[in-house]
Amino acid sequence: MDSQQLLTFIAVAESGSFSAASARLHLTQPAISKRIAALEQNVGEQLFDRVGKQIQLSQAGKVLLPHARTIAQNLQAAERALADLTGTVGGTLSIATSHHIGLHRLPPVLSDFSREHPDVVLDLHFLDSEKAMQAVLQGEFDLGVITLPDTLPRQIDSAPIWHDDLCFAVAENHPLAGRRVQLASLTEFQAILPDSSTYTTQRVQQLFDRSRLPLKIHMVTNHLDTIKMMVSIGLGWGVLPRQMLDPDLREVFTQVKPMHRELGAVTHRDRSLSNAGRIFLQLLKSHSQHQRR
Repeated sequence: MDSQQLLTFIAVAESGSFSAASARLHLTQPAISKRIAALEQNVGEQLFDRVGKQIQLSQAGKVLLPHARTIAQNLQAAERALADLTGTVGGTLSIATSHHIGLHRLPPVLSDFSREHPDVVLDLHFLDSEKAMQAVLQGEFDLGVITLPDTLPRQIDSAPIWHDDLCFAVAENHPLAGRRVQLASLTEFQAILPDSSTYTTQRVQQLFDRSRLPLKIHMVTNHLDTIKMMVSIGLGWGVLPRQMLDPDLREVFTQVKPMHRELGAVTHRDRSLSNAGRIFLQLLKSHSQHQRR
């Protein structure tokens, strides 16, 4: 099987359409179709079921996809290893990060890195931390910069970078604004939080569960900047990083131990980092140390 055909197959499978794969690989749509047809001829199976304008992986496609990904990852690893022998810092560095970290923590790191290493193509993807973790675990990205979970998969190495203090926040005119109250007082008002599968909401849920209190989640969004906006106009209370507080928001003080989360980098133990990846990780750590001074 031709490696370019396999890479095209992966792109179509992940993007869900030939046109999206065409844009992703910077190829014409006929070229994409030609590669897929050639691969199907080579394997002797139809890899996609085409229903109208929709395409889905066939049973053969589902069987081939994980093997194709492994082959692509091994090829990339070989290319990185050979390039790294020369000490060059180039190629593509793929990073998965959450929207909050990508907007509020990473910009100075990305700016410095791209300025110092212009030959590296930064392939940045915004995902929820939980999805980014799984993507790194499956070898889809070189590294992730995410909210670190309490328990890491055994195949994952982590490097804590930022300590993120969390607080209960409300609008400046909210009845609880600036007050010191019992945790139970929050149950009288609606909460605006990320999805229950996120690390942040799991921490909040555990806090309420320990106090045997109901957690009334009124609205759900995984974007902290959206939560900040909705809280600031009085739609409910939220849990936000303390650094996001501004004149439109007020903290609610409770008797419980302050919450926090660790933000950091995750990599796969069985996947060696390129020179670019190692330098980026070092730069992350140096920015963190500078901020703590």
